Amino acid sequence: MTPSTVGRVTSDSDDAPVRLNAFVRGRVQGVGFRWWVRARALELGLAGHAANLDDGRVEVIAEGPRQACERLLDLLREQPSSTGRPGHVTSVGDRWAEPRGTATGFIER
Repeated sequence: MTPSTVGRVTSDSDDAPVRLNAFVRGRVQGVGFRWWVRARALELGLAGHAANLDDGRVEVIAEGPRQACERLLDLLREQPSSTGRPGHVTSVGDRWAEPRGTATGFIER
């Protein structure tokens, strides 16, 4: 089992809804990173938010089909970024859970 699959909600379908909570570390604040995350999440049809944390990380909460959440996580981790991602990501931690279904759209906080 790889680190990215630890704690992953399992389902018979890649379209089953899930909740991804990702913590992105690196130079990701003050560089347009949350805006970039929002644009990618909306392209993937995900709901949630990206927020700066006091310790310099960005927290990304995304809900939607598992396959779309996994794609967003891949984009967050991609080294080097081929998508024009601003800033510099050094690591991304993730947690998976059942969706809460309370988010609509995707916002920057």
